[in-house]
Amino acid sequence: MQDRLVKELRLAGASTLSAGNALLPAFLADYNARFAKAPANEKDRHRSLRAGDDLEEAFAWKEERTLSQALTLQYDKVVFILEPSEQAKAAIGKRVTVFDYPDGRLSVRHKGIELAYRTFDKIRQIDQGAIVDNKRLGSVLAMIRDEQLRRGPERRSGPRRRDQRDARVFKVG
Repeated sequence: MQDRLVKELRLAGASTLSAGNALLPAFLADYNARFAKAPANEKDRHRSLRAGDDLEEAFAWKEERTLSQALTLQYDKVVFILEPSEQAKAAIGKRVTVFDYPDGRLSVRHKGIELAYRTFDKIRQIDQGAIVDNKRLGSVLAMIRDEQLRRGPERRSGPRRRDQRDARVFKVG
């Protein structure tokens, strides 16, 4: 239906939001008249949400990581440094779950307990306030800033090519 709607809007010459909204009721009526089918059973089989159901939790992307001895883990090319609490120390060497919510929030948990963390982004931009008024350092940092702005904040989805090499392949003798 989404593909057909775009084509119908184009054929009708609707190029603004108000023109598209004006065309929508007629399009829906015509589309439903041609393609709608009556359900085999009229009874509504949807379950209502229970008091304990949490949709934010259900729709969060969850990935497991192993917590290092240094209380760090990596997710989305960002290093998470956990605060040294009793719960975090108990999770060293064990699997923790990173919850990535649709609104952008992140949470790190072990056995249902949320662990406090701070991040170290390896791909972050230069802070403009950090550029020092030094003849040499200032010009170098400005050049680096311009290069970063030219490239943009893109992140590669997979490992770099040099990370995929097997070190044993290049040993001599």
